[in-house]
Amino acid sequence: MAVLWKTVALALSFTAVALGAKYKEGDKVEVYVNKVGPYFNPHETYHYYQLPVCRPDKVEHKSLTLGEVLDGDRMAISLYNIGFKRDSVKQELCKVKYSENDLELLRNAIEDLYYFEFVIDEIPIRGFIGHLEEGGFLPHNHKVYLWAHLHFNVEYNGEHIIYANVSTKEQMPVSLDAVTTPFEVAFTYSVKWHPSDIKYEDRSKRMRDNYFFPKTLEIHWLSIINSMVLVFLLIGFVVIILTRVLKSDFARYNLGEDDDCEDLDQDDNGWKIIQTDVFRFPPFKNLFCAILGVGTQFLALATGILMMAMLGMFNVHRHGAINSAAIVLYAFTSCISGYVAANMYRKMGGDSWVWNINLTSFLFAGPFFIVWAMVNSVAWGYGATQALPWTTVVLLMALWVFIGYPLTVIGGIFGKNWATGFDAPCRTKNISREIPSVPLYRSCLAHCVVGGFLPFSAISVELYYIFATLWGREQYTLFGILFIVYGILLSVTACISVALTYFQLSAEDYRWWWRSIFSAGSTGMFVFLYAMFYYMKRSNMSGTLQTMEFFGYTALTCYVFFLMLGTVSFFASLKFVRYIYVNLKMD
Repeated sequence: MAVLWKTVALALSFTAVALGAKYKEGDKVEVYVNKVGPYFNPHETYHYYQLPVCRPDKVEHKSLTLGEVLDGDRMAISLYNIGFKRDSVKQELCKVKYSENDLELLRNAIEDLYYFEFVIDEIPIRGFIGHLEEGGFLPHNHKVYLWAHLHFNVEYNGEHIIYANVSTKEQMPVSLDAVTTPFEVAFTYSVKWHPSDIKYEDRSKRMRDNYFFPKTLEIHWLSIINSMVLVFLLIGFVVIILTRVLKSDFARYNLGEDDDCEDLDQDDNGWKIIQTDVFRFPPFKNLFCAILGVGTQFLALATGILMMAMLGMFNVHRHGAINSAAIVLYAFTSCISGYVAANMYRKMGGDSWVWNINLTSFLFAGPFFIVWAMVNSVAWGYGATQALPWTTVVLLMALWVFIGYPLTVIGGIFGKNWATGFDAPCRTKNISREIPSVPLYRSCLAHCVVGGFLPFSAISVELYYIFATLWGREQYTLFGILFIVYGILLSVTACISVALTYFQLSAEDYRWWWRSIFSAGSTGMFVFLYAMFYYMKRSNMSGTLQTMEFFGYTALTCYVFFLMLGTVSFFASLKFVRYIYVNLKMD
């Protein structure tokens, strides 16, 4: 249990309000070295001390939160001696003698545009390891330089540090071409302190205004407004058309009041004629209900994360805070998945509720573990910081074993015991009627294309910004816009699923249960296709590690889209089907 409480305490650390460190003049300001990596592969990072650089005799690591570890941070104390509000002109850090292997390692890092990341008072500062000059035709010019001098610019207001960055151009770099080994390099640094009028509470704005990586988040509001207008037109169109069509259907079907649920007039057609089959439970009820349970859990999880973000619980100084929040919320919302799955399963007459709860527990956790194990193994082979240490793995396993799984079981028990009858408006016959053939545009494939593309079109604009944040270096701050887009996505999904279900029932096809899930759940496939486009056309990522991590975790994200939107689609369709058959006059 000690491991459990340590896990919870570590994961909940993001909720603490950052009061900020206070310094007196001359106090030492700790500089932590963090990681290095290729500029165009955001998630391929290595510990800074894996390069042949100045390092202490004994490396001391900083205690990190769960979110920082998941984000690939591996902070360690550096040799830099910086005093608060004390300028330094040129201080020697250390001297390093390089062998040929060390020089080759440095040259490869510089040619791959490796950057470094330090952290000062929770402020990340970044710069390039070296400089590459390449050009010309005859002769070809290829020169590699190492930045041996770093100049720190630090802004302060009173007792607080507001902002910090590093420059590498105050001194000429050291050439690594045509040198003889052993080759000695003296590393130096300088510090300049600058007063600032920015309050400590507003220093995140200063960080957003000065960014090491290129900016891409532009014209955000205009794009979202355009998307909102198109989506509202679509919703209005679906609602108006369906209202008029249903009004006509009710007027036609309810003329003859002598018809009953089992003795239908031979001239009837459309959705009325299948009323004795439309509430026939689908095959594979166990899996069906597990999908609804996990989908509902992720709906609660996504809503909770967005609400916390809008309340200001995440900021640029809390590395990986959203990751920590998502993991903790996933564990504690497991009771929702167990309750919904078991409750729906019992309503459908299922008896194997224990298997249903276990399937619900592993429906997402199983694929996630497989993908994580593959990506983590590759990262471990590369020596990258994305490979989680075994202590973190144990903590995450404890979080799931002692909180996630038990809450799923508890929720399942309550769901099973509180389940009532399904209460279908019409009695289902023992023998199902034959389903007529339909043209291609009414087939399941066509419904999946339409049902997946329209919700995807509602979020396609925002997807670019989300991908630029998850797989780039952007800091996403407009959570209000994201919450609006989230609401639009769910609304479009519900409307289009109702329309597609009506078209399916009108074609006398009563197998709407599974199709309602797949029609809107196919949005995940469109998201994956967009991810492939983003990887090839909008990013410069490459390499085995980056490719496996990108497509592995993107596939999991698309799977979550399938679960969430499939759940929304089913419950919207269920509400609609109940409505039309309850309002159908039957004796």
